[in-house]
Amino acid sequence: MRNKYRLFLRGRTFWCQDNTTGKQTSLGTKVREDAIRILHAKNEAHLQPSINRHIAIAYLMVSDPGVSGRTWQFVMDELVKLKHGVTKARWEVAIKDRALDGLRKLPLLETNAEHFLRALSLRKVSTNVFLRRIHNFALAMSWLTLPIIPKAQWPDVTYQEKRAITRAEHEAIVACECHPERRAFYQLSWHLGASQSDVAELKAENIDWQTKVVSYSRKKSGELAFVHFGEELAAILRTLPQEGALFPALRRLRAGDRATLFKERCLTVGVRGVSLHSYRYAWAERAKTVGYPERFAQIALGHNSNAVHRAYARKAQVVLPSLESFERSHAETEVLSLSAATEAVG
Repeated sequence: MRNKYRLFLRGRTFWCQDNTTGKQTSLGTKVREDAIRILHAKNEAHLQPSINRHIAIAYLMVSDPGVSGRTWQFVMDELVKLKHGVTKARWEVAIKDRALDGLRKLPLLETNAEHFLRALSLRKVSTNVFLRRIHNFALAMSWLTLPIIPKAQWPDVTYQEKRAITRAEHEAIVACECHPERRAFYQLSWHLGASQSDVAELKAENIDWQTKVVSYSRKKSGELAFVHFGEELAAILRTLPQEGALFPALRRLRAGDRATLFKERCLTVGVRGVSLHSYRYAWAERAKTVGYPERFAQIALGHNSNAVHRAYARKAQVVLPSLESFERSHAETEVLSLSAATEAVG
């Protein structure tokens, strides 16, 4: 195996040069014997871990012949094969992240923490989230013997602040939207609190006019969502197709394209910091503000856990009535009940 460092004399002082990088370093001595001893020590220090790694690969190849050839691109491709539907489409986009380019051809067994930290240096949330999942997948498949970065040492994920769209912002967007299908799309998002994909996929068959209920199965989780509607939403629904898809044009667009159209409309009216998903936060906060029972709101939004629903509604501004007013109301209720009972006996 070729030595990593070679010795040369510059002036009266001995130096060494890295045969891989070409970097030159002074050995700080003019005595040849001392310089040779230092050079051997540096080469031995490099050679030992290299030999150990080759020995380890030789043992691993007995039980797993493909261990030396697996790269991170292989791991990404195998992971995507296990996904389906919109999740697969999301992963196909995620693995094209330019921050991962430095890892694609890198063999798993030659990867160290610095390679990952370099990819994470841009502090992109998506890179952090998806690289962590790729890493965990490789561990679970036993393609890695040890974690590249210990779980406790992964950089924290810092999400951008998410907020609900206000009624005033929604009304400004609707008033400015000239396209009737898009305008109705934003109005239904306000009244249903559904994700943009769920609203776009709605059909006339999802509406039960007899019970005034809009029901659908969420694309993300498969949970059923039921929303009882009033006259305001009924008036909007009557303007939409009475059979088939409610939004035939928007349904054919990618989620990213619908988001772009919405962002352009927001910029037109000077609204910033919101997305189509902000309608979902708005519905949850409106429900909490007026005291709508949490279990009903959870069913309407298709949330399968209280924790998730509360995360959506956490910024709601709730005005709490005084205990005194509740006591007075309770006392009046008891008096009315007693009066009604007396009249019934008489």
